[in-house]
Amino acid sequence: MDNAKTEAHLNALDLLVEQHDTIEQLIAQLSDDRIADERKALLFRTLSDTIVAHAAAEEKIFYPAVLAKETDALVRESLHDHAAIKRELADLVMCELDDPRFAARLQILEAQLEHHARDQEEGVLFPRVRELMDDEELERLGAEMAALFEQLLSEQPALGVPRQVYRSATVHLV
Repeated sequence: MDNAKTEAHLNALDLLVEQHDTIEQLIAQLSDDRIADERKALLFRTLSDTIVAHAAAEEKIFYPAVLAKETDALVRESLHDHAAIKRELADLVMCELDDPRFAARLQILEAQLEHHARDQEEGVLFPRVRELMDDEELERLGAEMAALFEQLLSEQPALGVPRQVYRSATVHLV
């Protein structure tokens, strides 16, 4: 994704869908058993950082901005989903990449993300938000979220965990 050009013109909802797509693509690549360990480690670190930055932008900017009577229950459910996803991601971070449990946990994370992103947000919350906010509001929100997302990706490792804690990934990537 060409962040400088693409995200500057995306409204908040389109930005989030694009990030959902990126996360889905990273998981698909990471699930390929044929990839080399170094590539797998890099993909996992990128996935972790992307999920954490995405969730932070939603929690700090998007959810507070769209919180209304019509969306209260949906935002609460999204926050609950984020907590479950972060727990699963933390378990993955502590797992060796070649551990058989890693693949199983990755499948669980994928299912959680699919439900949260596609079913709940894109299927229910986003249509409501489109009714509540105009294009200008959504574009302003998208710009704020893109800036925070990029800032977090550039300065913060996933889950606040130092890169040295990433098990198999750290030998080659730190």
